[in-house]
Amino acid sequence: MRALPIDPQSTTSLRSSLLRVGLPVLLAVAFSAFAVEADVAAQSPDWVQLFLGLFGGLALFLGGLQLLSEGMKKAAGQALKTVLAKLTTNRFSGALTGAFVTGVLNSSTVTTLLVVGFISAGFMTLAQSVGVIMGANIGSTVTAQLLAFNLSAYSLGPVAIGFFMMFSAKREKVKYYGMMIMGIGLVFYGMGLMSSGMTPLRSYEPFLQILKGLENPLAGIAAGALFTAIVQSSAATVGIAIAMASEGLLALPAGIALALGANIGTAATTAFMGILSSKSAEATRASVVHVAFNVLGTLIWLPVIWLLVDLSVWVSPASPELQGAARAAAEVPRQIANANTLFNVLNTVLFIGFTGWFAKMAERVVPDRELPEGVIVQVQYLDDGALQAPSVALQAVRLELGRVGEITIGMLRDIGPALRDRDLARIEDIARRDDEVDILEAEIFRYLGKIRVGHMTEQESAEMQQLMVATDNIENLADVMETDMVALARKLVNVRSTTEGETQTILIELYESTLKSVELAVKAIRDNDQRAAESVMIMKDTVRDQSERLLERKATRLVADDPDYLDLVRLQMSFVDQMRRIYTLAKRIAKVALPPGIAQKD
Repeated sequence: MRALPIDPQSTTSLRSSLLRVGLPVLLAVAFSAFAVEADVAAQSPDWVQLFLGLFGGLALFLGGLQLLSEGMKKAAGQALKTVLAKLTTNRFSGALTGAFVTGVLNSSTVTTLLVVGFISAGFMTLAQSVGVIMGANIGSTVTAQLLAFNLSAYSLGPVAIGFFMMFSAKREKVKYYGMMIMGIGLVFYGMGLMSSGMTPLRSYEPFLQILKGLENPLAGIAAGALFTAIVQSSAATVGIAIAMASEGLLALPAGIALALGANIGTAATTAFMGILSSKSAEATRASVVHVAFNVLGTLIWLPVIWLLVDLSVWVSPASPELQGAARAAAEVPRQIANANTLFNVLNTVLFIGFTGWFAKMAERVVPDRELPEGVIVQVQYLDDGALQAPSVALQAVRLELGRVGEITIGMLRDIGPALRDRDLARIEDIARRDDEVDILEAEIFRYLGKIRVGHMTEQESAEMQQLMVATDNIENLADVMETDMVALARKLVNVRSTTEGETQTILIELYESTLKSVELAVKAIRDNDQRAAESVMIMKDTVRDQSERLLERKATRLVADDPDYLDLVRLQMSFVDQMRRIYTLAKRIAKVALPPGIAQKD
């Protein structure tokens, strides 16, 4: 039997999640123990068993969510990225697409990261992204809807099936589907453990009084937001609320308040972490939109939360054959899940007409960032938050590599006028810009190393290797500019002869062809554009013919005895060599965007 490669990044994330969960659970148990001492008349439950049920169930719940999310991202990440890019032409389709993608990926965070990448690439405006973020909130309620089915009694079946698929399948896709199935099973099994673990609290009066206090909307929202901020999972907060409701412990108003607080908590946590760690203003703006949307939506519903209660009861199935706590345990879990969905759907309908306002507000709150004093250049797209989804992280590398390519194109574009005018100041500026390329190249390789730590699909692994090759070739191209071309330009400044007539025409044509090949090569790697790559390969004959025409012309005119003219000829021939060398590097970069069979033909 083959063992499935362990994902170190996922393991680290899961371990940190368990540590984050352990602390609040320990504090909750300590608080409850203190309450026991304060009320000696109350009958004390078995705190050890209660702790094991809550902590173990929550650990399995979070681990299942992690496994489910990883499987979905691996199985469908590339396809969903394409869907998100194509179906966000307006705010309405953007909201629907955001809901669909988030529902499938089981992570509004990954959806937001995809959106940030598209904004940065110019495929989507910030105003268009607001609709996607609103839709992502709707998609994030899918987990709660699944949990309300209370399938914990059947949960070990999916665990067994998923485990078998993960450890015995040979195809990657099947393994990823196994991760998803096993993750679903663990989520429901963890829910069952939490629910049964809280059974003794049914008769524990101090705990019942605490839950009674959560029916106050402000207290419930604050508790939900705080707990979500601690565990960094709104699904966990809503899941615990549903588990308590299934034991008859939590009333519907308290459950709705916790769900509303969870929406605020997850958005606020994402925004806070984004502000601390993100190098991208777009990422922070997206987080600000997320927070503003959830906070404003909660404030609007707060005075009329009773209406949300009535709506959730109206759309949810009833169990009139049951009475008292048994009826509440049967009805309230689904009512909480439906209230959570209604809250996000109705808020999206209410605010969808104000996407432009949200975008302008975010741009005003988060202005474009300036470089710190003394810093030459900083990465713009390499956000560590994208590492949880390798396909998104690789897209960020493409965008950053395109930025490096633009700097290199600028160097080549400026060398022509600098040579023509023999402008030494511009020549030195071109040499300086190679430092920017070197810094960004080092950051790209460092980021690719972080991506490699996680488990990637075969397609993602191949793409990463291609991007490493492209990064190296772009840096080599910039080095040619910084060393050979700049050295040639410095020598030309001291030569008195000038290039005229047909020679000048051929040199300009060769220079323009080479510049175009580099521009197309950068476009090919940044946008994964095969047509642009093919255009670079087709230019091979043009560059060769232009070079040979000039070399033949100079070979017939080397009889002149003017030393300055001979120096000029040598520099012109050196220029031709460097243009051909630059084109060769552009061709190597472009090959990365071509299918292996086509790339090997040349």
